[in-house]
Amino acid sequence: MRDHTKLRAFELADEVVLLIYQATREFPKEEIYGLSSQMRRAAVSVPSNIVEGCARESQAEHLRFLEIAFGSLRELHYQVGLSKRLGYFDDHDISGCESKILETEKVLGALLRSMRKN
Repeated sequence: MRDHTKLRAFELADEVVLLIYQATREFPKEEIYGLSSQMRRAAVSVPSNIVEGCARESQAEHLRFLEIAFGSLRELHYQVGLSKRLGYFDDHDISGCESKILETEKVLGALLRSMRKN
């Protein structure tokens, strides 16, 4: 079993969750069960799948859960862009969130590439 707390990808993903929850608080009330909910689910899915993957015994299962986490992160990246285009964010509010998502994608992507080589 691996310790997820030692992974930079987990730390970053956890920070993304907090940023998304803060950012979606200001969404229109009609989005509470729509885009806001979808974004929160996708955000929480990233560190959750990293944790679950680390708890798996086999390398293949670990890799599979990291791939799911990466997919959720890309989904979230799209949803943030959509929210911005819909006018739910202004450029200043979302810039920190977008940069944290990009950093997380780079770190998690590098971890995936490293694991696939082995």
